[in-house]
Amino acid sequence: MYSNKQIVKVSSPILLSLLAQNLIQVIDTAFLGRVGEVELGASALAGIIYIAIYTLGFGFSMGSQILIGRRNGEGNYHQIGEIVIQGILFLLIPALLLIPLLRYASIHWLPAMFASQEVAGAVSDYLVWRVFGLLFAFTNVMFRAFYIGIARTKVLTLNAVVMALVNVLFDYGLIFGNLGMPEMGIAGAAIASVIAEISSTLFFILYTHKRANAHTYGFTSIRFQWAVIRKILDISIFMMAQYLLSVGTWMLFFLFIENYMGERSLAVTNIVRSFYTIFTIPSHALGSSTSTLVSNTIGAGNSKEVLRLVKRISLLSLGVMLLVILLVILFPRLMIHIYTDDPSLIGDTLVPLYVLISSLPLYSVGTVLFSAVSGTGNTRTALGYEIFTLIFYLAYMWLVIIFLRLSVAVAWTTEHVYWLFLMTLSLFYLRSGKWRDRKI
Repeated sequence: MYSNKQIVKVSSPILLSLLAQNLIQVIDTAFLGRVGEVELGASALAGIIYIAIYTLGFGFSMGSQILIGRRNGEGNYHQIGEIVIQGILFLLIPALLLIPLLRYASIHWLPAMFASQEVAGAVSDYLVWRVFGLLFAFTNVMFRAFYIGIARTKVLTLNAVVMALVNVLFDYGLIFGNLGMPEMGIAGAAIASVIAEISSTLFFILYTHKRANAHTYGFTSIRFQWAVIRKILDISIFMMAQYLLSVGTWMLFFLFIENYMGERSLAVTNIVRSFYTIFTIPSHALGSSTSTLVSNTIGAGNSKEVLRLVKRISLLSLGVMLLVILLVILFPRLMIHIYTDDPSLIGDTLVPLYVLISSLPLYSVGTVLFSAVSGTGNTRTALGYEIFTLIFYLAYMWLVIIFLRLSVAVAWTTEHVYWLFLMTLSLFYLRSGKWRDRKI
């Protein structure tokens, strides 16, 4: 049974890794808030579109992580390296295919989705450069799956620092034309993000070469093995679909805001989304740890300990989130000021921010429970729960944004609906015990 200290030890580096990955979008938002409201709103839409594609690789890596965790728990270390290598080789194929397709779509197809031509133009300027990051982002997720799966997560801390520093440096230079770099605005933010992801890939390659035991973990040959990929896909395909559907509906939320509420509401929504990204990182990290620790626990033959483990992580996640909420309540305007100097925009963001933080307790417990469902290896069930939840999420979103035309603050109550449904379904499944005999 894992202690709280062990849970935190595994989760803390993951937290820093997620912080670095999400800081790319958050830092872009903070810098672009000083460029203009159009760029501020457009970066949210462009970022969500990019993340929707990124989730294909992320979902594949999460399935790989569960499989790596199971093999680690079983002591079959020599099978782990081939999972990582085959995952990278497999993900390079869609990355290379998607880059030219997305560049074409960002110029010729995507502008038709937006009501504002200024927003459409800014989204295109961002995506034509940002899509190059897929090649490196897909590689990075497999390295993260490896280190999280074997519960050696300290390396993620170092990687987080490298990514964050590189992103800040090039954002400062390329957005505003500082440090002898060209002034490129929102396009500069995209290029800075790609460079940060390249630095992450180089770091992982060098670190793994120096520190990971190639013989122990099976990093001995690089050749395409369809049997290994098929085994990963048996678990990952449902997670890939799950994440794609989840982020796809999230993208619809932003499109509805832009089309039915306007540029100011979109700017407010992007600020709130950026806070959401940062505030949920501790629980997100604990959720990622949950899937690995559950998989390792089952692999070691200790299935009876799973529910107690999940309860302990859930309470830890809730406690951390309550501290985050208290911090926001004490300094709301100061926090919003990070993204904008406009007093009017700060005022418009306050109420939606309060609505957001009221949903965070549901998120903190829900993400741990849902990650535990995936950690049992039954990703088909997790996908089913996601689809069921999204049906109600979309219906509620349509009701409050399109049909009733309510405020941005009310629109953010969609998060309460989403996490309440997902938390309840996940809890029901875990308590049922149907996962105990699942073999992967």
